[in-house]
Amino acid sequence: MKYLIVGLGNPGSEYENTRHNIGFRILDSIISEHGDSYKQVKHGLSCKIKYKGRTLIFLKPTTFMNLSGKAVSYWMNQEKIHLDNLIIITDDLSLSFGHLRLRSKGSSGGHNGLKDISSCIGGDIYPRLRFGIGNDFPRGFQTDYVLGQWSKDQLVELDKKIDITKEIVFSFCTIGIDRTMSSLSRK
Repeated sequence: MKYLIVGLGNPGSEYENTRHNIGFRILDSIISEHGDSYKQVKHGLSCKIKYKGRTLIFLKPTTFMNLSGKAVSYWMNQEKIHLDNLIIITDDLSLSFGHLRLRSKGSSGGHNGLKDISSCIGGDIYPRLRFGIGNDFPRGFQTDYVLGQWSKDQLVELDKKIDITKEIVFSFCTIGIDRTMSSLSRK
């Protein structure tokens, strides 16, 4: 069984440690922990890992956040991944810092990366894991906040929150979304 795990972010060193790139950062942590590395592929950077009899395909699109759907659609078709075996990891302004929300479907919530994915794959019925980045910014400064660096207080907790996120990803790939959501709601 194959799974496509997509972390959303923007390519380039200027975006590397921004809140908007939490999807990339989570995938980097998983790949590093498993001692693997990415390969440059069409529309992204990818790494395959075998885990408990499953093939996990990690993808960091290089199409920029707002055009992520092109990479997701391409790799779903290339690897013949069913929607149930796709999970998108992204930032979320409406969730407090470090709060995690796993859903099997839903709207984009104004997130342009999710909008593009929904447009390219023909709907919004696909799993997504939202990582809360908070919304502690003055009116009119949303873009600066999202593309800004983590605060000192956030950095203190960030690795712990990423570790929990990684557990959720592996749980999703082994016991499925329903049982994973149930276990997440108990935490």
